[in-house]
Amino acid sequence: MKKVKWLLIAVIALIILFILIMVTKLKVLFHFYHGNDNDHLKIQFKAWFGLIRYKVEVPLIKVDDNSPTLVVEEKKAAGTQEDATNKKTEQFSAKDLINSLHDTKELINHIVSLHRIIRKFLRHVTIRKLEWHTFAGIGDAAHTGMLTGALWAIKGSIIGLVSHYMKLKAPPDITVTPHFQFAVSQTAFSCMIHFRVGHAMLAGIKLIKYWKGGRPDFKTKPLSALSDDGTKSV
Repeated sequence: MKKVKWLLIAVIALIILFILIMVTKLKVLFHFYHGNDNDHLKIQFKAWFGLIRYKVEVPLIKVDDNSPTLVVEEKKAAGTQEDATNKKTEQFSAKDLINSLHDTKELINHIVSLHRIIRKFLRHVTIRKLEWHTFAGIGDAAHTGMLTGALWAIKGSIIGLVSHYMKLKAPPDITVTPHFQFAVSQTAFSCMIHFRVGHAMLAGIKLIKYWKGGRPDFKTKPLSALSDDGTKSV
């Protein structure tokens, strides 16, 4: 009788834990800065009022002097500490970009209605803050004016797409400041979004459910490891 009682308690505890995970809101903070030759990318994940944290930083992006590749230094940290627990340097070439585009095409070809699944998930994504400030100039007044107009058009189109697919709760703070006297390229982008873990899990289940079958021909390392294991249709 005691075993049945403890088994029942364990089952109830697991159900409660599963429900808590499903309704948990995940907050994602994205910040990117580009200033001439200086680039910095930071992504933070927070849940349960900051008790669960994970941070990824890419503070260094430069062109390798010995080969036509981008050198990226990545830092990762979990928990409340700010010091990076994992640091690594990677190189990305034009071939890596082509492989990523190839893998994206493979996913689209192997998942039925991929755009519909993504669109339904994005409906549950809420944007609480969006800031995008740009300083641009190419040293010529006329050409700088044309560049400024083009940047405003690009930003307007992107914001229109974002507001169409996701919930934009606050008006975006967007500026384009031209510099007519000298050449400058500087951009700061910050965004804070949140969604429930359950909606992300449901989207993941649908991706598996609507897999058309067959082994995909992935080129990048993380995805190629999955294709090597074999993929079964669902």
